[in-house]
Amino acid sequence: MDIAFLLATLVVVVTPGTGVLYTLAAALSHGRRAGVAAAFGCTLGAVPHLVATISGLAALLHTGTLAYEAVKYLGAGYLLYMAWATLRDEDALVVRGGAEPRPAVRVIVSAVLVNLLNPKPTLFFVAFLPQFVPAGASGSVAAMLRLGAVFMALTLVVFTAYALCAAAVRDRLAARPGVATGLRRAFAVCFVVLSVRLAVA
Repeated sequence: MDIAFLLATLVVVVTPGTGVLYTLAAALSHGRRAGVAAAFGCTLGAVPHLVATISGLAALLHTGTLAYEAVKYLGAGYLLYMAWATLRDEDALVVRGGAEPRPAVRVIVSAVLVNLLNPKPTLFFVAFLPQFVPAGASGSVAAMLRLGAVFMALTLVVFTAYALCAAAVRDRLAARPGVATGLRRAFAVCFVVLSVRLAVA
């Protein structure tokens, strides 16, 4: 495995974005299990983008066609919904004894949608993977699949680390409701900013 690919992938994955933000929010709101589920869901949401890249559909999205615009605005709309839901949920980021944990399936589905409705991963794979697969080389599809698998494995590891770190400090928020409220508002603002960035990209 090319060390340059590993380093570049690690930098991209560690850089906070929509997936990291959702994973942190899930872990702070509902605990470690929800955070890990969100990390898994965000990773799973990258699979269709990888398939689109390898199948050639990414080239269609990259040309700025109606399909790309539709996915982009759906993603922006979903991020706005996430911002609204975060502000509306007054229990978000608040720890209460005996509270019902959020079902893991629900967290995973939301996380998948966060990544699935963001066309940027497809464009990233288009620009990123070919740099590490020689043009015209035999087995290029298998090579891109391997690189994609490594990318998703690192994504899962890093996002899980984010989730565990957030869950570790979650209990401290129980005694500081003002901090929890501030974080909830900050997450909502970040979702709005990400939505605007996606819409105008």
